[in-house]
Amino acid sequence: MNWFQELFFPGNMSIASTIVLYSFVIAAGIFLGKMKLFGVSLGVTFVLFVGILMGHLGYVVDDQVLKFVREFGLILFIFSIGLQVGPGFFSSFKKGGITLNMLAVLAIALNVAIVLCVYFFGNVHDISALVGVMSGAVTNTPGLAAAQQTIVTLSGGSAEAANVMASGYAAAYPLGVIGIIAAMFVIRAIFGINVQNEIKAIEDDQNDSTLKPDMISIEVTNALIDGRTLLQLHDVITCNFVVSRIMRPDGEIIIPRSTTDIHIGDKLLIVYSSKDIDMFRSVLGKEIEMDWETSHTPVYSRRILITKSEYNGVPLGALRLHNGYKLNATRVNRAGVDLLASPGLRLQMGDRITVVGNLEDIDRLAGRLGNSTKRLNQPNLITIFVGIVFGIALGSIDIGFGMKLGLAGGPLVVAILLSRFGYRLKLVTYTSSAASLMLRELGICLFLASVGIMAGKNFADTVFNLTGMWWVIWGFVITFVPLLISGFIARKKYKINYLTIMGLFSGGYTDPPALAFANNSTGNDAPAVSYSTVYPLTMFLRVVAAQALILCLA
Repeated sequence: MNWFQELFFPGNMSIASTIVLYSFVIAAGIFLGKMKLFGVSLGVTFVLFVGILMGHLGYVVDDQVLKFVREFGLILFIFSIGLQVGPGFFSSFKKGGITLNMLAVLAIALNVAIVLCVYFFGNVHDISALVGVMSGAVTNTPGLAAAQQTIVTLSGGSAEAANVMASGYAAAYPLGVIGIIAAMFVIRAIFGINVQNEIKAIEDDQNDSTLKPDMISIEVTNALIDGRTLLQLHDVITCNFVVSRIMRPDGEIIIPRSTTDIHIGDKLLIVYSSKDIDMFRSVLGKEIEMDWETSHTPVYSRRILITKSEYNGVPLGALRLHNGYKLNATRVNRAGVDLLASPGLRLQMGDRITVVGNLEDIDRLAGRLGNSTKRLNQPNLITIFVGIVFGIALGSIDIGFGMKLGLAGGPLVVAILLSRFGYRLKLVTYTSSAASLMLRELGICLFLASVGIMAGKNFADTVFNLTGMWWVIWGFVITFVPLLISGFIARKKYKINYLTIMGLFSGGYTDPPALAFANNSTGNDAPAVSYSTVYPLTMFLRVVAAQALILCLA
């Protein structure tokens, strides 16, 4: 029975017992994290609490092994987060997202301001503990990871401050989730909001979908357009659009080119942004109902999957679809979102191009672009590990005043840049959703299990006392007050829809459980839209803010 004791009893630090311990902590944590209380679950964060329990019971891991697993898990998690948020990071600054992102930044600034007030004027003067409390209060694990890595570096490898930080995080996290949802209810009560009316307003508001490709059939009745080419039509109608097919008055359907003439009586299938619909009606003619798919014609519509890396970053116009294949591209689907097929749109691995034309021509283009799902099933490990190398190198550079991005900030910045501009270096950053999720979840589980086991030994003595009580209290204040202020401004000044505010709260605190609550309670995807709008910038700033507090005050 010695083997049983060596594997499952506390105090052993063999490789086998360490793997068994990590496996149990992660498996039990994920299982318990799926359980819901009042419709809310803690998710993968429960791995931390199971790790704390096992550490409290006397289970230990060799220090060097624990540090390696913790840091490697952190790097995997942070890098995969960067690849996920990178494509939307820069677009989140566009006009539609500026207001929401500024409100999210306001909440972050208020979080930091409260931490500074407590540190200088309150009853908690340990900045490590306060940063841990702040990270738990805003349910941001990457911020905790970055701050822990920074404090360990500053202290010459000592884990004591990092353990205190983990304890503060664990103490504040549960009320952090509750506080976000409570803020939603308070904003709803203050303004007397009827959720059903808000849902109806969202559904009736066509502006939410004005940038999404839509299709319309129009019969040309304007004599001023008769005889003009499609190229000339683009001079008249200056917005982005694609004429997918044209039916002549005699019933012939053709795939138009830029030199194709338009005549009175022609029926046009146009892919456009719905905000421009009135322009097409006024310039071309009347809208008609027509089922193009059932028309007797050799013209077909198919989606082609880009799976050849040489087309990563290539502008759509460079494919010469009109001249080389007699095809029209109408839409590009990227990560489930349809984009207008404008000539300047740069393609990425995994994009699906909707083209119309003859089957023979479509098949030729498909062979050129790849159109093989097997290619996408193979992970691009070269890009991942090249990015990690450069991320660690960047994180090791002193950027001034003794500050470094560290093992968290460096890989995060490099991943964001690679996901957006990697095609210029011929690096393929495409990762399937399943592979990306696996990488991210594996990394965060390894990190949280390590942090929990490391902090578990002294957790009870640290938290279950007057000091721990104040951590919980200040954590709730850090959670609740900034949300109340930013939510009040969002509703009072900017008249933002309540469903959008719910997504702002969830994304601003990078909290999936709160988003799940918002989606389930409204049955609408509006919270998810605003969540994804503020998430990229928020994730980046929360990591930076946690590190900055440690670097400035530790």
